[in-house]
Amino acid sequence: MQLATPLLHRKLKRRAQSEPGYAQAVPERFGFYEGAAPVRTPDAPPLVWIHAVSLGETRAAAILLKELRELLPGMRLLLTNGTATGRAEGSKLVREGDVQVWQPWDSPQAVRRFLTHFRPDVGVLMETEIWPNLVAGCKAHHIPLVLANARMNEKSWRGARRWSWLARPAYQALSAVWAQTDVDAERLSDVGAPVRGVLGNLKFDSVPDAGLLARGRAWRSGAGRPVVLFASSREGEEAAWLASWIAQRDASRARDCEVQWLLVPRHPQRFDEVIALCTAAGLSVSRRSQWQEHPQPADIWLGDSMGEMAQYYGMAHAALLGGSFEPLGGQNLIEALSCDCPVVMGPHTFNFAEAADLAADAGVALRVADMQEGVEEAVRLVNDPERQADLASRCHAFTAAHRGAALSTALAVVQQLRSAAMPHHEA
Repeated sequence: MQLATPLLHRKLKRRAQSEPGYAQAVPERFGFYEGAAPVRTPDAPPLVWIHAVSLGETRAAAILLKELRELLPGMRLLLTNGTATGRAEGSKLVREGDVQVWQPWDSPQAVRRFLTHFRPDVGVLMETEIWPNLVAGCKAHHIPLVLANARMNEKSWRGARRWSWLARPAYQALSAVWAQTDVDAERLSDVGAPVRGVLGNLKFDSVPDAGLLARGRAWRSGAGRPVVLFASSREGEEAAWLASWIAQRDASRARDCEVQWLLVPRHPQRFDEVIALCTAAGLSVSRRSQWQEHPQPADIWLGDSMGEMAQYYGMAHAALLGGSFEPLGGQNLIEALSCDCPVVMGPHTFNFAEAADLAADAGVALRVADMQEGVEEAVRLVNDPERQADLASRCHAFTAAHRGAALSTALAVVQQLRSAAMPHHEA
């Protein structure tokens, strides 16, 4: 394990060249922390550790955390992240008395240092993050460790079965698992996880920021033409989108093909790359970071800010779902629907399989075979005001009907604290 340490340092250094956040607090990755350990007294409130690896998991953790703070007044949060975007988003959740550090590298030494330094009362892993040494360390230290909002796609399930000698003991050592769907529960149970319930998807409980949503709607009204958002686009998808859009534009000069495109790449380090792609095709680009009171006229608007997705969905009459036009599993379509923004999604939605199927059945998400069909469908939808308004109104009812996972999950976490029989806590 020690031999790999220099390699990890070099990897972090390379990542930091495009994302400076990776250069922050590097010793934490190896279980070394500045400052004293949290004070533990018999009457201290519980220290709840939540691990959210990246941006999406951190946003789901925020929904759960809101309910936990209601149920556990005075609780302290220990938040760990694995990516720079996750850590940046997670910093918004930290209050006085809370702690945010990097997830320790999954070596016995780093895990031991992490657990003995912080000694959390309960650990909550978000969605998919299972690390063998981390799970084993919690069991050895008698720290209940649960997997919340748990999901397992078919690829991960087959991988866990193939490597069952490693995966099964890790899943079996968890204290509890709460799955998003029945299919997730079946797969997780099959690899040894102690599934205690199917509680739904936390992301349905997300409430978009009203101020951002209102500003987006105001900007949309001033656009002068329908707005289509390509949300959380991934590498390779923008080039396919660009080729499809230019081909459609050149084939039809009809007014009902006119739209304002808004691109929001999934990863901030790719903003300049996407701009270069568009300008090389002869398109003008206006960046969100350069706007004052209103968007500046351009062929393409580029959303190059963090934490403003509600604003971008508010600007859009419809959205293409990033990550679904390449075999990447798709991004979170629930966020768009909660902003009353209908979705056009490609064939690859395995990360949100049930939500995507439910949304398609409800008519608030339209499934297409490829990017060309996706661009055509999106343009057709936003140029049909009556149909677009109907889908937008159905989005609100759809998301409202699937809420409730946050409170159920928070109550289950509190029960884990009680079951741990630590007499100095009163849940």
